[in-house]
Amino acid sequence: MTTLSLVLRPERPEDDAAIGRLEARAFGPGRFARTAYRLREGAPHRIDLGVTASVGSFLAGSVRMSPVRAGSAAFLMLGPLAVDPSFEGRGIGTALTTAAIEAARAAGEGLVTLVGDAPYYARFGFSAVPTGRLTLPGPVDPARFLWLELAEGFCAGVSGLVEPAR
Repeated sequence: MTTLSLVLRPERPEDDAAIGRLEARAFGPGRFARTAYRLREGAPHRIDLGVTASVGSFLAGSVRMSPVRAGSAAFLMLGPLAVDPSFEGRGIGTALTTAAIEAARAAGEGLVTLVGDAPYYARFGFSAVPTGRLTLPGPVDPARFLWLELAEGFCAGVSGLVEPAR
């Protein structure tokens, strides 16, 4: 396998259209029906925590973080994590996820949630949200609803319905 000259950098406003096209290639039109997408529609993502990955001038991947809350607890939802299908399996998703988690930690955030593949995200420290602690406003396989505590003790006070933080 050829080594990629991958460049990770913070998302910029002018990346928005290219990220939209990337997400369309990676997930197709059915993505809009998913609970996580519907939740993220309710509030803009945090551009200061978004990360892009490019190979040359080609946008090969991106990850975004959206502000959400449950009751009075404000935290983040990671996603979408998108990698162009022609670059899958080359570590871009891992690099983007690591960079996004570190950006959230550096920004002083206490918790990141996501809906995704537990075995994939376990390597970053994510685990299943304990049954009954948090719920999403739509159907989700509970085994795929994950969280990662960034600030010790933050999760102790987090429970309820997850909603967009406006």
